[in-house]
Amino acid sequence: MKPEDPSNAVTIPEVAPEAIPELVASSAEDVLRSLIDNPAFDETHVCLLLQRKDLSGALLEEISKRKIWRGAYRVRLGLAAHPHTPRLIAMRTLRDLHLMDLVRISLLPTSSMELRRLADERVLARLPQLPLGHKLMLARRGSARVAAGLIAEGTTQAALVALDNAFLTEAQLLKALAGEGLPVRILGAVARHDKWSKVVNVRVALLRHPRVPPDRVPALVPGLPRREIEDLLGLARLAGHVRTHLREELTNRKKT
Repeated sequence: MKPEDPSNAVTIPEVAPEAIPELVASSAEDVLRSLIDNPAFDETHVCLLLQRKDLSGALLEEISKRKIWRGAYRVRLGLAAHPHTPRLIAMRTLRDLHLMDLVRISLLPTSSMELRRLADERVLARLPQLPLGHKLMLARRGSARVAAGLIAEGTTQAALVALDNAFLTEAQLLKALAGEGLPVRILGAVARHDKWSKVVNVRVALLRHPRVPPDRVPALVPGLPRREIEDLLGLARLAGHVRTHLREELTNRKKT
């Protein structure tokens, strides 16, 4: 007969508080379920348990149902960050998370795409009320969507920092540049940026923009693919000075 796992033989009344940390490592689901029913199992033990990435969704759901833990911020954060927390529970726990915890969730590779997007949306919704210091912190450490949101929001200092954000992608920057109300100073910063000013799609987006700074246009046009230039010239709404530079570029290429 297979010897009985000692941990499986533990009943709730027999578990002393000092034995709980060791039992938290048990691979037996019934042991873990017994633990969360143990009166000695407290918030610290729950947080220790939530560090395990192999917990089942059913066990995580049981934890989320306990009122005594549901009100604890550390437990809600642990549930939101756990890769196996059921979708609706994880989304519900995001509601009251602190700003930087939302940022952390949005960058966790183990979080679902839907949860990361929701965390981003909650951060972006708070942008108008945030002081400059918080915006600068987000510009440095936020996700691509948050960085682009800061650029689109129009606070110059934050936008300049966001342009150097390591997570910022071309796709997200192009979404920000699509906003016609983007301040001229930010468009100019993008046009002068060492990295983004060299990206063809970004240069095209800048040239399309009705508020592109005239003094930056001469540097954006040279080297553009001919097809991009022709597509720009086909736009009905294109700034006159941009159209002039594009035509001059095509003329100069015919001469060489």
